[in-house]
Amino acid sequence: MKKLHIVSLGCAKNLVDSEMMLGILELGGYEVMEDPTEAELLLVNTCGFIRPAVEEAVDEILRLAEYKKADPAKKLVVTGCLVQRYGSDLQQELPEVDLFVGIDDEERIIDLIAGLGEESGIVLQHPSRFILSSKMPRRLSTPPFRSYLKITEGCDNRCTYCMIPSIRGDLRSRSIIDLITEASALAEAGVRELTLIAQDLTGYGSDLGPDTNLVTLLKALLAETDIPWLRLLYLYPVSTGTELLQLMADQPRILPYLDIPFQHISDPVLKKMGRRYGRQDLEHLVKQIRGYLPDCALRTTMLIGFPGETEQDVVELLDCLQHWQLDHVGVFPFEAEDGSVAAGFADKVPEEEKQLRFQRVMELQAEISKSKLQQYVGREEVVLVEGLSRESDLLLEGRTRYQAPDIDGCVYINEGTANPGDIVKVRITEAHIYDLVGKIID
Repeated sequence: MKKLHIVSLGCAKNLVDSEMMLGILELGGYEVMEDPTEAELLLVNTCGFIRPAVEEAVDEILRLAEYKKADPAKKLVVTGCLVQRYGSDLQQELPEVDLFVGIDDEERIIDLIAGLGEESGIVLQHPSRFILSSKMPRRLSTPPFRSYLKITEGCDNRCTYCMIPSIRGDLRSRSIIDLITEASALAEAGVRELTLIAQDLTGYGSDLGPDTNLVTLLKALLAETDIPWLRLLYLYPVSTGTELLQLMADQPRILPYLDIPFQHISDPVLKKMGRRYGRQDLEHLVKQIRGYLPDCALRTTMLIGFPGETEQDVVELLDCLQHWQLDHVGVFPFEAEDGSVAAGFADKVPEEEKQLRFQRVMELQAEISKSKLQQYVGREEVVLVEGLSRESDLLLEGRTRYQAPDIDGCVYINEGTANPGDIVKVRITEAHIYDLVGKIID
């Protein structure tokens, strides 16, 4: 067996691509090694969406390049968004890398590696047109009881700060039949929580005709699989309609959890961002969601320090967060990405002021999160058990329906026994800023 060490950076969508490449490489005779010193192939699937992700990717590439110095026979291959975004510039900046592979050629990874020395140092196509298929091999890197289902590629939204359309291309949707085929295979393999992901779930099917959309896909998944938990990540605010909310209210297998990036609440800022809504639309959406789904956990992201953002805009944002009492809020300082429209905007917020605003939003949301979680104390909640806690072997760790894997807090279970993948009832006894504590109820 040939030996492989793989690193997957960035979002869950990128992780699915890594799992596809891993499946292909394993079929080609590669065995995964946790220790890079034991591997002859070092593979990094990169994120290149924002500057911190680019820096993380470069740091990881250079870290693995050190293993090549010790053993020149090793091959270092880099794939993913970083390659798609920066192309041949990387060859000059990172001569340690043997092969750069763009997104569209990741499905040919085994052939490209076999041809190392014959191929040029970079294989890249523009624009990206790749889309996953249920026929492609895939080896899960998540625990066997949960998985992601990537339903689209690319994005048709043109937010001024975002590089995704230029990296991943326009929106392409997989067919319902193909997605049901993959979901059914995952169900047979023991998946109990299936998280639907896309750059914008609500865009699903817009390229396939009027009868194909997120609601029709969810109805098919409900009818054709028995997966008990279906979770939705990344929806566009004004495309999250009442038909979806009604279906979620009627179908408890679709978890009462919605990840809807607002990015801001100020009308002028949202307009400059290229977002197709304003504060009143968001007010209406939050009210609508809580009308249909009173217990729904709402997650969003806010982009702080966008060009032209004023102190009044920040005060309005803080007021909205205080009023809405959202369950989970990710906060990110604005980064002017090379090639984005927003990079050319005037009225940039000074870095020091940006960080101060970022800190104010983070501190408020920490208070809100702590208060929200206190409401769970004394309640009985259904929890998906992940296994032994990362904090202590004396605890189990799991998640309620209101906590998504890898991005939200968890439930520490200090009484009772269960196996990974079990869905059990837990009485919540304590709440912290982001996590809960409880005991299994027989």
